[in-house]
Amino acid sequence: MSPKSDGFKDLVLDQLTDLRGVTARAMFGGYGLYHGATFFGIIHKGRLYFKVTIATASRYKAHGMKPFRPNAKQKLKSLYEVPIDIIEDAEALTQWATEAVEK
Repeated sequence: MSPKSDGFKDLVLDQLTDLRGVTARAMFGGYGLYHGATFFGIIHKGRLYFKVTIATASRYKAHGMKPFRPNAKQKLKSLYEVPIDIIEDAEALTQWATEAVEK
């Protein structure tokens, strides 16, 4: 993992400080995000993706975000990219992460 990717992981974890118990574990060349034992997101190639439901996916789409594509042949519609303006706002990111955990 490159230092740049680790720096992004550290930024995301820092922004999620208010959501106690969030950890990142290496997976698929990136990191899986967990709240306790609950998987709720992925950091992959400098991008953050959260789990979505039918109800929450529309918010991601409204921001022009796309589903997670680990490679050219796969698309996981249960995970959508988190907009950069949300990542930069710790309070908003914590809210979106909480919804992903509770899905």
